[in-house]
Amino acid sequence: MTKGNSLIRPLVHDLHAYVPGEQPKIKGLIKLNTNENPYPPSPKVLAAVRKATDERLRLYPNPTAQVLREKLAKLHNCKPENIIIGNGSDEVLALAVKCFVEPAANSKLKTKNSKRSATTVQYFTPSYSLYPVLADIHGAAKNAVPLKSDFSLPSVAELQRGKQWDFKAALTLVTTPNAPSGRGYSTASLEKLCRAQKGVVVLDEAYVDFAEENALKLALKYPHVLVARTFSKAYSLCFQRVGYFVGSAELIAALDKIRDSYNVNGLGQIAAAATLDDLKYYRENFVRIITIRQWLERELAALGFQVLPSQTNFLLAKPPQFPAQAWLQKLRDKKILVRWFSAPGINQYLRITIGTPAEAVALVKAVRAIL
Repeated sequence: MTKGNSLIRPLVHDLHAYVPGEQPKIKGLIKLNTNENPYPPSPKVLAAVRKATDERLRLYPNPTAQVLREKLAKLHNCKPENIIIGNGSDEVLALAVKCFVEPAANSKLKTKNSKRSATTVQYFTPSYSLYPVLADIHGAAKNAVPLKSDFSLPSVAELQRGKQWDFKAALTLVTTPNAPSGRGYSTASLEKLCRAQKGVVVLDEAYVDFAEENALKLALKYPHVLVARTFSKAYSLCFQRVGYFVGSAELIAALDKIRDSYNVNGLGQIAAAATLDDLKYYRENFVRIITIRQWLERELAALGFQVLPSQTNFLLAKPPQFPAQAWLQKLRDKKILVRWFSAPGINQYLRITIGTPAEAVALVKAVRAIL
């Protein structure tokens, strides 16, 4: 072992980090691999950010993102005390692991609530690949439970019969609509799952603006439920990194204790607040994206792809003739980036972000050429 390795915690040394989508290094690539919104932020948002690039840059931003929390509270019919803002929803997800889960090394410690499996982070698979990384960073136990073969959500009764699901898990993370499948879940089925859980449940609604339903009311109804939202996917602010939790004031206050000071940059706060003042612009874009998604689904299906039903801004599709990994390279050779995952169960599929109409047409032309 080198001296450098001896200075690193074994947990960190053995950690497999989260792998983000490829960032293009070649000009002219059509980027359909990271689920970014193909449309720019509202002109009003861009104007607000430009206006804020003044002497304020030397000052610290509001530490609690108070203005943004107040606007979100008005939008969601709750109080600012029910909301915590993070550096993207990834940060609030990480805070939840730190706040509600004991490291596995502390498994012998007695908790005040003996009804919980205090060291367990639980999630369905496949889902957001950051979840196991967050658990590993914290040294927590992981319980990954397969979705049904069509990526739908098992019922509570099915989970009980399967016996793998832990109804006492300290933290349960549910991506809804699911990523990478795109499948939406009904609020009724999510509520049954939440009611059965003893620990904290996070409903990760990163793609909810493209879905038929949302489960926000559950975060305001049940004291152990949090809903995660982000300004990245639907609101064209990936660059600014702004996300948040909605939930009971008690859980939010606990999370706030371990939040980094000034964790959300000032320009991000201003951009997100301005976004909420121009929701009409974004809702029109949602309709455009959903329309393109439906068109692309039909076109790919006609070309032999098995396309899963989606309530997100992407499609998961099993391509014909060649393995999915081969399609990844063939499309890249035609300057189109899509996403392929090597994990069992989804390695036969490509995940394709919904781009502009022109990008969707270019993708279909490329597929036809490859076939």
